[in-house]
Amino acid sequence: MVDFVKASMNYLSELGYKYTKRRADMLAVFSDDPLHYKSAKEVQQTLAKDHPSISFDTVYRNLRLFVELELLEESEIDGGMVFRQHCDPILGHHHHFICTSCGGTVPVRLGDISQYQEQLEGYLIQSHVFQLRGLCPDCRKKAAEKRKCPDDCRKKDSCSHSHNR
Repeated sequence: MVDFVKASMNYLSELGYKYTKRRADMLAVFSDDPLHYKSAKEVQQTLAKDHPSISFDTVYRNLRLFVELELLEESEIDGGMVFRQHCDPILGHHHHFICTSCGGTVPVRLGDISQYQEQLEGYLIQSHVFQLRGLCPDCRKKAAEKRKCPDDCRKKDSCSHSHNR
């Protein structure tokens, strides 16, 4: 597989965009963890180690450019935009389960969207968005651990924690 950062930077160059270390490093954030969504703030914080003067606006503008050029894809989680590496075209048409805690994704195949056109006589479907959201197994386990009652709980009969009864 061709390196995502190198291929993306070559593509940007072909389109007339400048090669910058910041852009390459920004893409590397997604290359290192391609299946997890990240907010612009998370990307900025990651980049700040090597680029302390990088602004949120610069990060967000570049993320929007990468989405427009289909290098990244975006979604909305809890009212904020998040980004991840664009899916490999070899997967074909699919949707995602998105963990609302860690931002992890799993591809999900559903029926062909054309089946809905029959139900919408006279309408033209131009696009669609379908996402399943919830907690992945790891985040479910972590959430359950947080709800457990401390050993020294004095209200075991009336507290809202789990006591493994």
